[in-house]
Amino acid sequence: MFAKISSIGLFGLNAFPVTAEISASQGVPNIDIVGLADQSVQESRMRIKAATDNSGLKLGNVKCVINLSPAGMKKTGSFYDLAIMTALLTAAGYLPKELDGKAFIGEVSLGGELCPVNGVLAMAVEAAQNGISELYLPYENAAEASVVKNIRVYGVHTVKELVGHLTGKALIRPTDPYEITEESYQTVLDFADVKGQEAVKSAIEVAAAGFHNMLMIGPPGTGKSMIAKRIPTVLPRMTFEESIETTKIHSVAGILSPKTPLVTRRPFRDVSHTASSVGLIGGGSVPKPGEISLAHNGVLFLDEFPEFDRRVLETLRQPLENRSISIARAAGTVTYPCNIMLIAAMNPCPCGNYGSQIKKCTCTQQQVARYLGKISQPILDRIDIQAEVATVRYEDLAGTVKSECSAAMAERIAKAREIQSRRFKGTSITSNSCITPDMLHEVCVLDDKAGDYLKLAFEKTGLSARAYDRVLKVARTCADLDGAELIGKPHIARAVSYRSLDRKYWGN
Repeated sequence: MFAKISSIGLFGLNAFPVTAEISASQGVPNIDIVGLADQSVQESRMRIKAATDNSGLKLGNVKCVINLSPAGMKKTGSFYDLAIMTALLTAAGYLPKELDGKAFIGEVSLGGELCPVNGVLAMAVEAAQNGISELYLPYENAAEASVVKNIRVYGVHTVKELVGHLTGKALIRPTDPYEITEESYQTVLDFADVKGQEAVKSAIEVAAAGFHNMLMIGPPGTGKSMIAKRIPTVLPRMTFEESIETTKIHSVAGILSPKTPLVTRRPFRDVSHTASSVGLIGGGSVPKPGEISLAHNGVLFLDEFPEFDRRVLETLRQPLENRSISIARAAGTVTYPCNIMLIAAMNPCPCGNYGSQIKKCTCTQQQVARYLGKISQPILDRIDIQAEVATVRYEDLAGTVKSECSAAMAERIAKAREIQSRRFKGTSITSNSCITPDMLHEVCVLDDKAGDYLKLAFEKTGLSARAYDRVLKVARTCADLDGAELIGKPHIARAVSYRSLDRKYWGN
């Protein structure tokens, strides 16, 4: 007997259609799986044999070969179990042969229950694009797959339940499409809780309006982490397309909550300075996304910036420029997107009081130089905005007047983003930070005074070519916040001032 069952494969973030072909005949019971299947797929034979027996579905004396097509594509993971089992049950006569337009994904336990798997959203999107009308998968994954349009999703608890549905004896109700609620956007964090630091909040507003990378330098206890955690509250709401992109990555990584099958809030990833390069940018034999990709369309926060291993920080160079990271392995190459807003925070020295007018620094000049030297100039050049976070005054802390709330900041930022949306309509650019070199001088048009000021600043400060480009992009954002078509001298002056800490701390 011959039968075909549709499924979906996954390698990294790349989903692809898979067909489980079975050729069965009477003979000594045996199941052979071919088609470049790894050990986890080969082990499905034991899981399926136990699951069918424990579900009261005897396969009998069946000798069969199962080919996972295309045979040249590496198959990894346990989510082929359900497709293989469906093929076997079809060959054994338990299921009808007419299963066209249906795809099966999921791991099968020894008791016959279906276990949830990672990466379902990417596979569901691929299934819909390949004309699959019905998708069968574990019940816990059904809400995640229901985000995808133009496909009916069936969440299945057990193998017996699946057989009952496909034979028409006990139909399963399809999962209702997931609907985004207003509550899914809400958060308890607010910039109104931040006392003082008006200059830093102003810099945050520029950074958020253009999705620029930012570095905060200041003594311990000045609120750097508190400020960073509130940045997602002023960023524009994620579009549906951005939510799908981000959710795919979180699903592949296995960190998606069953209660929130779609990521609707901008990610905020707070990474420890003990992180390895694999943890930060991704990796593994089957490449998993790193923190930089998990923060896609959101914020990656690196606190205690100089405490990171320098080699780890240097791995950020390419992804910060390209906004994607490619990980090559013997089995193939995976590319994960990482369009992020990098927010870094650091003390000015090991004790944290270098340059302070209040507390005395106990570090030697050599210790300060060694500490600051952990951050290379190429990394600094990729950070658009630098802001000094000063010690908060007692009057600000003790005062009862609330600071400006996130909603007011977000309103101004949204207006600037609307200007950028109109400017970049029809392109892949989403914000000023993504302006390509060929568009830079077309988009960042300066008036005469601004051009003269930038020339003077460039000559006196010794800006690199990359830093020059980033000053122009930040100035463009400052002009957008003011609603100005041309970049004026105040916008250039403000953008240049956001790079002054290079000279103060690193002596450039």
